[in-house]
Amino acid sequence: MSGARRRGIRLPQPDSPGNANSAGSVTPDVALDSGDDDPRSVTRPHPNNSGTPEPEYLHNAACVAITVIAFALRFYKINHPDQVVFDEVHFGKFAAYYILREYYFDVHPPFAKLLLGLAGWFVGFDGHFDFEAIGDSYALHHVPYVGMRAMPAVFGSLTVPIVYQIMKECGFPIVVCTFSAALVCFDNAHIAQTRLILLDAALIFFMALALYSYVRFRKVRYLEFSTQWWGWMCATGVFLACTLGCKMVGLFTFFTVGTAVLVDMWDVLDIRKRYPMDLVMRHFFARALGLIVVPFVVYSSFFWIHFKVLSHSGTGDHFMTPKFQESLSGNELLMKSHEIRYYDTVTFKHKDTKVYLHSHKEQYPLKYPDGRISSQGQQVTGYPHEDLNNQWQIIPTKALPETGRGRVVRHEDAIQLLHISTQSYLLTHDVASPTMPTNQEVTTISKEDMRNRYNETLWNVNIIGGHNGQAWKSKASHFRLVHMPTKVSLWTHAKALPDWAFKQQEVNGNKNSEERTATWFVDDIVIAAEDADLLTREGGPEQKAVKKMNFFRKYAELQILALQHNAGLTASHPYASGPINWPFLLSGISFWTKNDTRQQIYLIGNLVGWWTCVVALSVFVGIIGADLLARRRGVEPIPEFVRNRLWNSTGFFFIGWAFHYFPFFLMSRQLFLHHYLPAHLCSALVAGSVFNFIAGESINYPVSTPGPGMRRMPTARSDVGTKALVAAGLYMIPFIAMFIFMAPLTYGTPGLTGDQVNRRRILSSWTLHFAGKATTS
Repeated sequence: MSGARRRGIRLPQPDSPGNANSAGSVTPDVALDSGDDDPRSVTRPHPNNSGTPEPEYLHNAACVAITVIAFALRFYKINHPDQVVFDEVHFGKFAAYYILREYYFDVHPPFAKLLLGLAGWFVGFDGHFDFEAIGDSYALHHVPYVGMRAMPAVFGSLTVPIVYQIMKECGFPIVVCTFSAALVCFDNAHIAQTRLILLDAALIFFMALALYSYVRFRKVRYLEFSTQWWGWMCATGVFLACTLGCKMVGLFTFFTVGTAVLVDMWDVLDIRKRYPMDLVMRHFFARALGLIVVPFVVYSSFFWIHFKVLSHSGTGDHFMTPKFQESLSGNELLMKSHEIRYYDTVTFKHKDTKVYLHSHKEQYPLKYPDGRISSQGQQVTGYPHEDLNNQWQIIPTKALPETGRGRVVRHEDAIQLLHISTQSYLLTHDVASPTMPTNQEVTTISKEDMRNRYNETLWNVNIIGGHNGQAWKSKASHFRLVHMPTKVSLWTHAKALPDWAFKQQEVNGNKNSEERTATWFVDDIVIAAEDADLLTREGGPEQKAVKKMNFFRKYAELQILALQHNAGLTASHPYASGPINWPFLLSGISFWTKNDTRQQIYLIGNLVGWWTCVVALSVFVGIIGADLLARRRGVEPIPEFVRNRLWNSTGFFFIGWAFHYFPFFLMSRQLFLHHYLPAHLCSALVAGSVFNFIAGESINYPVSTPGPGMRRMPTARSDVGTKALVAAGLYMIPFIAMFIFMAPLTYGTPGLTGDQVNRRRILSSWTLHFAGKATTS
């Protein structure tokens, strides 16, 4: 033992928070270390008025009671409505794809959707329901939707006791633990969101588990490298991966725990802790393993399962690269892609805008409105429809064999493109394009003139991700056409040309030869150069084997695409709202309406609860700010052990709220009220902590006979616990009353008249349906 002490290893003490045998033991600096080196110097568990710890059975009874209520509220009338509600349109459809094993694309990671698919399979859903529109009937199509909704409802219900346990492990008394859990249990927004086929219930559940596991890990920090220590740290990593696996906003939970870990490691590095550097490095690599490697492996495993299940062609194929698509059974590229040979006549399509490369005999005007002069050459445009003027023949620039593989066009080959209808060659030159003076005009040139300008008609076939000798294929090869003399890429954009070009899409030469959007593919081989190949190359009966693709290449491709498309969700929506509105519930979301019975589900939180959380956040910032200012003047307004709890436990919750809220201000994508629900859970934890501080019951811990190294704390007043209980009870009256008052909008129950709906429009910004005429006083 003495050798262990010399190495600076902290050993568990009989009364230390790291001692697993001390029932209910806790430290006031659970989340972030207070810098208190001696584990014996921490305070004892929260006592009742007599100075003894609160019995464990009372905690258990309170937790069970709030859990039963949570289940009852979330399963109440879960079969209503028997129609598709809000985003069940999307996530129910994804569950069906898993059952049918058809590949789809979505911006969210797959874990929560895999769970929904598993729930659907378990309750007998066959996948043959399209979830096409809000209001589609489940009953008419015999969809076991109640079973599918049950899984999110279970997650939503179990989140409530986890909130309770987080507060309990942080050393708060029963009344405070129940207070925080009730803020989630009786919240209308959490209930509405977690009893439908949606992802947020799983997201918030695993987020809460991640926070709980990290709190438990911090409680055994003096049992470093023990089984408990490793177990809770790895559990934190697993639940972090599950959170991120539900939605990308799970990354904010990583930031929350990561910040706490950085503060923890900063403390371990402190030379006053007498940790040798080899032990510091052990701590660093242990956390890297448990909180980086383990989450990465678990998170990646979700995608491995995702790819294994979705092995057939589906609606998401066209988002992926051709190589990815050819790994899917029944994919069009796999079945219809063919090698392109010289003298084939083909049609080209732009990957993003899906227009054909097109030309016609009309010419560019001599002079544009801004005074610039064109070449008056033949127009080359993007055209959205099939047409004979979309056909181009591939002309070689080298000697070819009469037959055989030597006639296949390959990556980096130099070619000419002959426009079939006008018998002219594709060309670009140093003349400004019609709408973009910085880009080059693309035109064509006749065979006679081509002899004098041959080099200007040369294009390089650059297959995306291609390698030397790779064959150019129809449908399967995405490529850029790079003009050899000027190094510009053939490019098009959505802006239409004027009437002189029939409002077709402009095609020009982009000076960035690596431009990502300058990507094309051969849509069809119209006429094969070798008639002998026609049957096999044009829809013949040959069967092609599904191609293999490395998991990590699939994984990386999907991650990049998801991030790009998530950032691109900028379209407007009538119920979208900005983050500044969320904490105050200035607007909600209409989930579902039924006109004939005048029913509706409107996502809105419990106004009393949400505004309480806002006040609590403000009070916490005020307390910390006032304490800092006072201490600068040499005044200690708050006892040290109380300050430790505020900075560490409450501070941890506040950091969680900040990380789950403020990043949304930086996003340009479409946002909704439900994006605030993870932050609201953190704010409920803060509210409980602030209530505990104000009530004062856990501030003054009575210690009848201090042991060695233990501080003597001020004695608590005998009436503090009673006052806290009374205050919490009085608060619950308007809080639960507000929940009941708004419940018809949460559950979509019938029976509200127009005037009753209007009375529930507490804020004028709420857009409720079927409201009667507003009355004026």
